[in-house]
Amino acid sequence: MTKFEKQRNALSLFSSSAELILILSRTWISVPTILWVITLSGLFLPLQGMAQTASVIKLVDNSDLPSGDGLAAKFASDSQLNQHAAMIFTDDFEAGELGAKWDETNDRAGNVLSFVDPASKRPMLGRRSLKVTATLGQNNGGGFTKWFESSDRLFIRFYTKFDKDCDYVHHFCTLRANKSLQGGDRWSGFGGAGELPDGDERFSTAIEPWGNWGKWTPPGQWNFYSYWHTMQPSPDGRYWGNGFRPKTQPNIERDKWICVEFMIQHNTPGQDDGEQAYWIDGELRGHWRGIQWRTTPTLMANALTLESYVTDRWTKQRVNIVYFDNVVIAKQYIGPLNKP
Repeated sequence: MTKFEKQRNALSLFSSSAELILILSRTWISVPTILWVITLSGLFLPLQGMAQTASVIKLVDNSDLPSGDGLAAKFASDSQLNQHAAMIFTDDFEAGELGAKWDETNDRAGNVLSFVDPASKRPMLGRRSLKVTATLGQNNGGGFTKWFESSDRLFIRFYTKFDKDCDYVHHFCTLRANKSLQGGDRWSGFGGAGELPDGDERFSTAIEPWGNWGKWTPPGQWNFYSYWHTMQPSPDGRYWGNGFRPKTQPNIERDKWICVEFMIQHNTPGQDDGEQAYWIDGELRGHWRGIQWRTTPTLMANALTLESYVTDRWTKQRVNIVYFDNVVIAKQYIGPLNKP
């Protein structure tokens, strides 16, 4: 066992970050050091929202959000979803060339993205799925980006499968807010890692697998990785994405198709009434309220990046494969596909 692992295990004896803060605050230890200790302990989660002094971001205990079947269950397949007024964008990858429905394609040397037969017991996925092959030493993976006309509340749903040997994934599916859909403003939500966003320029949230610094079996557990202008700083004083996840949940199962859906509610500019939530196979895993995403009404979440991006920091497996299918952006809860 490494020194890091011994320290983390010792700190895990505390029941919560609040208990740990109370004890450490009575010592000579500085605030940045306390934050680093909390991060090391794995108890960082309950501190989400402390940077917002007007209110605290809360995990909703008894959410009124739907779960289980949604809009998709009313149709024989996702190809018919476009008939519903709540739809903004759909792609089941059944027709067209790679990226035909998307605005940007990241496919280095043409070796990352391909179409394959889903080869699953889910015939509703159709005849083609997107395969993303990330190969360390050659590329970091890739994917697609789509810009779209936004809505006050957005739901993004997709199916994904991690190959049986897939290691940790660094970035996954990200929703970004940009100043507009025109010119350079459509890129205002991209970049800025480690920097505090301006409330009138960008915010983002990503649903992705998180390995807890190698503590959980790859690819880890589901997690929101979010940037916004009142987010909490990291122990190093910079601003890396804040994590949102329930206190307990199972590890992600590999070699199995999973229905992933997440939602954001834009806040009233300057108010702490924004929200986000995510579902796995129709089960609501977490719903958070009290997020001040933005300070201006013109800043809207309007770009979705679907990707599998890996680095050699945690990923040791040379080739890492992830599959995607049946991507939907809508104004209402979508839910899993209709079962035949």
